[in-house]
Amino acid sequence: MRFDDSLKTVLAADVSTAFGARAAFRQLVDLIGRGRAPAEPALVARLRDLRPTVPTEVRAAAARGLALADPPAALVAFFAEDTPEIAATMLRVARLSPEEWDVLLPQLGPHGRSVLRRRGDLAPSVSRALEAFGSTDFALPEPDAPPAAAPTPAAAGVSGAGERFEVADLVHRIEAYQRQRGAAYGLTEPSPATVHAFRFETDAVGIIRWVDTGPRGALIGLSLNHDAALVPSHHHVDGVAAGAFRKRATFADARLRVPGESAVGGDWRISGAPMFDLASGSFVGFRGRARRPRAEESAGATRSVTGGAGAEGLRRLVHELRTPTNAIAGFSELIEQELLGPVPPRYRDRAAAIRRHVAGLIGAIDDLDLAARLEGKALDLRDDVVAIAPLLGRVAQDLAPLAALRGGALALPEPGAALWAADAHAAERLVQRLFATLLAAATRGELLGVAVEPLGESVALTIALTIALPVALVGRDEVALLALDDEAVSDDEGAPLLGIGFALRLARNLAVELGGRLDFLPERLRLALPSAAPAVAPGDGDAARDHAQGGS
Repeated sequence: MRFDDSLKTVLAADVSTAFGARAAFRQLVDLIGRGRAPAEPALVARLRDLRPTVPTEVRAAAARGLALADPPAALVAFFAEDTPEIAATMLRVARLSPEEWDVLLPQLGPHGRSVLRRRGDLAPSVSRALEAFGSTDFALPEPDAPPAAAPTPAAAGVSGAGERFEVADLVHRIEAYQRQRGAAYGLTEPSPATVHAFRFETDAVGIIRWVDTGPRGALIGLSLNHDAALVPSHHHVDGVAAGAFRKRATFADARLRVPGESAVGGDWRISGAPMFDLASGSFVGFRGRARRPRAEESAGATRSVTGGAGAEGLRRLVHELRTPTNAIAGFSELIEQELLGPVPPRYRDRAAAIRRHVAGLIGAIDDLDLAARLEGKALDLRDDVVAIAPLLGRVAQDLAPLAALRGGALALPEPGAALWAADAHAAERLVQRLFATLLAAATRGELLGVAVEPLGESVALTIALTIALPVALVGRDEVALLALDDEAVSDDEGAPLLGIGFALRLARNLAVELGGRLDFLPERLRLALPSAAPAVAPGDGDAARDHAQGGS
């Protein structure tokens, strides 16, 4: 034979300490709420005795823990006596019979009944009973201590014999009601530093109608919709929340901007889910929560990516992007080459297109990595000797698919003995980015002439690589060329993913890092890097220069 002595154990527990009181409160609520102990008046009275010593957070957690337990009416009434937030937590999920609601409704205040009015799952008799309280719930009570100040003569003149309602009297009544209501519930205005999260609910048109924290005036009325008729001044949420609202879809970490200097003013990240009426299935609004953005999510952190410690952060980000991008490229190539088995032609073509797009993305990732290394002074350069003619041949071969795609071509000079004193990998990367950028802007049938020539005296000799500008870029000065990030010279495939301006700035900075320079001439670009012996033969420069002028 077995018997449950849990209730006896809880009642015998020591509640003289804060920990003991919290534990006893939660255990007793759990026993009554789940039907393991009767909802006797003595047990409910014990909970009332413990309530002053139990923090609000613990009482709210206990109420949320009964969401699916169907607590008895006596326990629902007990939580309905608590602060408005705790009462709303219980009244939003409580399931009672119509007779029990009829007994409980007169015990609730206007706030509790307003919570029940937003529920669509109550019996019709309960809804009619709530409507009967309308005049009581929606009228401000007379203050216990009316303002002592006598009305001014002007006010007396406006009010006449006292039959007309005075605006100042209404303001005083509202203020008195708010003071008395706050004192009754023990509400205090939170300081701005303490509001780090809140919950909210919207109506069917996206307007926030309920929040669980204050000041509510700064939040009530904001909209998740981008409908200009609802928010005529400006939008407070980003497109993530607005798009999810239109599609009735769940969203996460959307941006919310609360105007003003209140405790809830500033930037938030909000997540929400749609709510639907259980009876009709119609959309009734969103329910969600908001939090302050983390440090890495703030706009200031995003703007700092390009300098100082941000360059190192960008390098780490590039490293994280490169791994999955390379995996996508490799897998698409496996499909295209049918290395995993036979593949229909349509999917092979799609895999080839993915591989081409990913190749451009990998190039952009490499450019970002190089830019971050240049910014952070972390570029590791070696003292190499680079033969220019073989370098040009390799680069032209690598860019042959791009040249065929754009319909342009490179006119390389005759092979010579010119050498650069520079890091081999960096020099090849520099020339490749320059040629790829200019080829991407070339038109069909256009030939870009390339020349190699010496510059400077024998003491400080440099070898210059000159390439003709495509027609689309001719006539632009250095400032205009470096500002081509937002202006699309061509929307065709093969254009630089990060923009022509970014690619040219990157090339200029890399040339300076290699001890040279990039000159922007009216119809040409000239890359000058330090020379290594032997220097260019006397006739090589003239022949190459003539070839470049004729080719362009």
